[in-house]
Amino acid sequence: MILMNANQWMSLLGLANRARKIISGEELSVKEIRSGKAKLILLSADASANTTKKITDKCKSYNVPCKMVPDRFQLGKAIGKDARVVVALLDEGFAKKLLTLLD
Repeated sequence: MILMNANQWMSLLGLANRARKIISGEELSVKEIRSGKAKLILLSADASANTTKKITDKCKSYNVPCKMVPDRFQLGKAIGKDARVVVALLDEGFAKKLLTLLD
């Protein structure tokens, strides 16, 4: 599931970041999934098996969509940080738009 247009989803994620509608990092993302605030989880394809399982299981049990992105460097770059493995979107609008770009 490699994305056709990396620039589109990355710039949208950057916008969401500037709007302060995202959380990055495994623990914080899990917390947001539990609290029901996470609307979409982005997981890098190069995340460890452990992290991948933890996040996907959490997403399944709390009914939060989870999408794979090519790698942690793209995910980090999109939000202007170093490599990031997990990013949670906290805004319904951004989440919906990103889902259309990532399908």
